Amino acid sequence: MKLAVLPGDGIGPEIVAQAVKVLDALKSEGAKIELEQAPIGGAGYDAAGDPLPEATLKLAREADAVLLGAVGGPQYDTLDRPLRPERGLLRIRKELNLFANLRPALLYPELAGASSLKPEVVSGLDIMIVRELTGDVYFGQPRGIEVRNGERVGFNTMIYSESEVRRVAHVAFGIAMKRGKKLCSVEKANVLECSELWKEVMIEVGKQYPEVELSHMYVDNAAMQIIKWPKQFDTLVTGNIFGDILSDAASMLSGSIGMLPSASLDENNKGMYEPIHGSAPDIAGKNLANPLATILSVAMMYRYTFADPATADRIENAVKQVIAQGYRTADIYTEGTQKVSCSEMGDAVVKALN
Repeated sequence: MKLAVLPGDGIGPEIVAQAVKVLDALKSEGAKIELEQAPIGGAGYDAAGDPLPEATLKLAREADAVLLGAVGGPQYDTLDRPLRPERGLLRIRKELNLFANLRPALLYPELAGASSLKPEVVSGLDIMIVRELTGDVYFGQPRGIEVRNGERVGFNTMIYSESEVRRVAHVAFGIAMKRGKKLCSVEKANVLECSELWKEVMIEVGKQYPEVELSHMYVDNAAMQIIKWPKQFDTLVTGNIFGDILSDAASMLSGSIGMLPSASLDENNKGMYEPIHGSAPDIAGKNLANPLATILSVAMMYRYTFADPATADRIENAVKQVIAQGYRTADIYTEGTQKVSCSEMGDAVVKALN
């Protein structure tokens, strides 16, 4: 299994290093994994003048899966937009056709006190958000900033084709079948024609999955309901921009955005795996970041791309064990627990894995 490792920027190298520790531990047991690193984002620009260098893209295409850290940093904010780190992230998703983004929001019982909501509201939380990843306003054309009637105007295009909606619908219904057989489709069909099409296609595809209870919710209401009563949801499916916002909101239910992994899959389950958080430049290089989301992303890699649920369970159980033992990075620390650094948390997970 060839794995492209793209540490990226900010805390990316620190958290990816801890995930690599886990992979190295599996290799020491005989797992056939080949790791090769390459730059992306700001690191890609620094190395090759491109946030997605051709050599990095070639490696990602040849690999069986991609492990990504994070991209971005304030030093790149003045670059022309096509050269900014985030453009490299969008491009690799598009180039690899990673259209289905899986973002679980799971609350470990020991972290209920770290959530910003009351424990009784979030205890037992287990949500999966399926986000369409290669369409919508992030990629729609036309887009730009131009002068009209003597003033600057910015514009983006929200657009979805029927086939784009249909393929992510099948992914979402398939996941719902393996979970609680409840799927909530989130859109804004009351004011957006794009969302009207989304809803129509979801209903059509839903007829092929009669066991799944399909519901619909406007995105503004969904944002409220995720905070008000999150456990009403099991699996959600939504478009790119709505999913970006809702999954970050859901992350705070789990105690920290540093706890949540993600998988971005193509039609053959080749995937790019990354934590949903950003590059956190304010703590970069300080050994403070939480690596658990990145380590849990490796578990998702084994579950979805490598089709090895036993190893995925081992990694997830190792994370559960270190949480139960009281180890906490600063973002999830509460009184009475043991604060550890990024690297110490990685070491603890490897010890639990063994």
